[in-house]
Amino acid sequence: MTLEAKPIVQFKDLGQMDYKSCWDMQEAIFSQIVQQKLDNRNAPPNEQVITQNHLFFVEHPHVYTLGKSGDIANLLLDEEALHAVDAKYYAINRGGDITYHGPGQIVGYPIFDLDHFFTDIHRYLRYLEEAIIRTLADYQIHSTRIEGLTGVWLDADGPNPRKIAALGVKCSRWVTMHGFAFNVNADLSYFGHIVPCGITDKAVTSMHLERGSALDEQEVKDRLLHHLGIVFGFETTHYFQS
Repeated sequence: MTLEAKPIVQFKDLGQMDYKSCWDMQEAIFSQIVQQKLDNRNAPPNEQVITQNHLFFVEHPHVYTLGKSGDIANLLLDEEALHAVDAKYYAINRGGDITYHGPGQIVGYPIFDLDHFFTDIHRYLRYLEEAIIRTLADYQIHSTRIEGLTGVWLDADGPNPRKIAALGVKCSRWVTMHGFAFNVNADLSYFGHIVPCGITDKAVTSMHLERGSALDEQEVKDRLLHHLGIVFGFETTHYFQS
């Protein structure tokens, strides 16, 4: 099996999609890729199949998700209160603590076989952050990282550090799933119902607040996809095979 010189990523914008339906779709693709890698180990080189890489952008209805290392105490709503704010809750198998997804937020799910790129999960996380940092720079919003914390931050060293993008991933046999949530025109009142990522002393923000007006989300998606391609060095095809 010979990998291509430049990885190909099949991209699809799913629009708005229920969280559980999207999670099930990710799991199916993720499991298929992992199984193909296992099958390749037992196949002669001329019968091995090159695994595919996928990238989905999606917007979810209001939902809270708790990573496997998270604390349920960081969700400040009971079942009745969740219903009152028209939100759902899922405990899931990514890393990280609790986070929120909702309208006005770009959620990105890369299902990458890192054998096509590099086998370093920390580098993978930094690359996701870098693409978001470069996208924000296109809109004259300066952002950076905070040592020891995943995600993308504004005013990291100042008096008002605030997170604009959260990350949480799963990786098995160097295949990734889950990804990032990037606040573009997000309703930040929903973050008031959680302790975001278990961090009590820092705020959350959104591009539209930093710029003072709503953003064209399609334009932001286009810029973000461009920067992901540059940072990871992949080519994109928009023809997704289910």
